[in-house]
Amino acid sequence: MTAATPTWFGQPRGLTILFLTEMWSQFSYYGMRTLLVYYMTKQLLIGQEKASFIYGTYTAMAYFTPIFGGVLADRWLGNKRAVTIGAAVMAAGHFMMTFESLFYVALALIALGNGLFLPSLPSQINDLYTPEDPRRGWAYNVYYVGINIGGFLAPLVCGLLGEFYGWHWGFGAAGVGMLAGLCIYLWGGRYLPKQAPPKREAVPNARPKSMQRSTILLLIAIGFAVTIFRGSYEQVGNTVALWTDSGVDRLAGQTLIPMTWFQSLNPLLVFLMTPILLARWRRAAAAGRQQSSMRKMALGALIVGAAYLLLAGVATAADLGRAHWIWLVFFFAIFTLGELYILPTGLGLFARLAPVGFGATTVAAWFLAIFSGSLAAGAVGALWSTLAPGRFFLLLSLIAAGAAALLLSLDGITRRTEQRRDIESLPSGVMQAELT
Repeated sequence: MTAATPTWFGQPRGLTILFLTEMWSQFSYYGMRTLLVYYMTKQLLIGQEKASFIYGTYTAMAYFTPIFGGVLADRWLGNKRAVTIGAAVMAAGHFMMTFESLFYVALALIALGNGLFLPSLPSQINDLYTPEDPRRGWAYNVYYVGINIGGFLAPLVCGLLGEFYGWHWGFGAAGVGMLAGLCIYLWGGRYLPKQAPPKREAVPNARPKSMQRSTILLLIAIGFAVTIFRGSYEQVGNTVALWTDSGVDRLAGQTLIPMTWFQSLNPLLVFLMTPILLARWRRAAAAGRQQSSMRKMALGALIVGAAYLLLAGVATAADLGRAHWIWLVFFFAIFTLGELYILPTGLGLFARLAPVGFGATTVAAWFLAIFSGSLAAGAVGALWSTLAPGRFFLLLSLIAAGAAALLLSLDGITRRTEQRRDIESLPSGVMQAELT
């Protein structure tokens, strides 16, 4: 597609369809996740350590199954069919969450459906643009806003229904959201690029094997650093949520702020901060001062570490009392700024470096890092019962800082790999001129 293709909001119309589909998908995912740890500890009466382990295992499996889903999409199903099947399976899982006896079956179905859905949707973004289209550089940040609008609405709707009207009402609302996303995707299929039938045989690649191998090793190294980062980042829906319940004074005048509503701060701030950051990055690029991918990601990890350092100080100062809720707002503001530097950048990087014909599989590899990071987060979260809150949040800050150091060490090789990939994407005549 070219810049002359009919657009909505200055972008190809297909991006809006993918944006809205992902928005409702994330509404369902985060709506259910917002309630999960509270539902286990308050309704099912599962102990904190076991609940943390189940939470970490579930979120990990939701990001492990995309590896298999990506392969199925690339080789057999195709992206569009994979998205449709995955969304239907996830909707069924969300509705099953309304029955206590189907709790574990429901979690399994959501994770399996997510495996088909998650890598197959964003891997279609690149097909909306030609390699020289300047809008391609910002597409994943725009898409990320869609993710977080859904994440913003989820705690407000599902959290409110679950906390005040019954957990099962909240889970049911999550299922309705997933069905809404599926309907939008099916309706908007006309605006998505037509795809060639998936090939079961390996797709030829003009790059030398040594070049492919070096790119794969680089992605593995980045994935390892992101795994460490996620061990800290994923606590926002786990131990930070528990601290919100037990360690935060949520009174605003005479009104008690629902604990689930604080989970909406992160996606709301993503929505508000993204246009400001994009404008800043455009100005920096125009002035020749654009940050490399790794420097941007490392800075993001450091900022997230600073957010947890703030919580460490607040929790220590509060000691046996409760901290004022305004500190939690400051935490989410800093935390979200760091997230915007690292997560959309990493997703876009994996998509750009994907070998031809393996877009969904390579994007799934990004989610594999989220899988391993979620497992690490579950293990780290189990320490919540044995450490004082201040010390626990300090540990999270150190974990994020360690991830930043690893990402920064990969800066040089990542820049060289990205430059080589950009040259390969040019038309053949231009490529020859660049190489000679």
